[in-house]
Amino acid sequence: MNLSKSAMEREKDTLRKMINLYCRNQHRCDKALCEDCRGLLNYACKRLDLCRFGADKPTCGKCPVHCYKPDLRERVKKIMRYAGPRMIFYHPLDAVRHFIKNKKRAPVN
Repeated sequence: MNLSKSAMEREKDTLRKMINLYCRNQHRCDKALCEDCRGLLNYACKRLDLCRFGADKPTCGKCPVHCYKPDLRERVKKIMRYAGPRMIFYHPLDAVRHFIKNKKRAPVN
């Protein structure tokens, strides 16, 4: 069970870093996330807590279950499209870990 928690905490940490990168560069927020990005991060972390796959959760792009509301899903996709390629420069270990995880097969629904 401890492994599951650390895997989910890594997912949340990667998501937090992506949203921070996006907010800092697109919304020009230097010290903290803007209200919209903070709300999105809180929502996404709650969805991760409720994920039916737990530690076996695939990356969002490969997941057979779309657990976000459609408008929030589009916002997260936009953030990931922006931050994903830049993660290699700001958080290389997280970027490599995410790339490897993205190559794994998604669990069957």
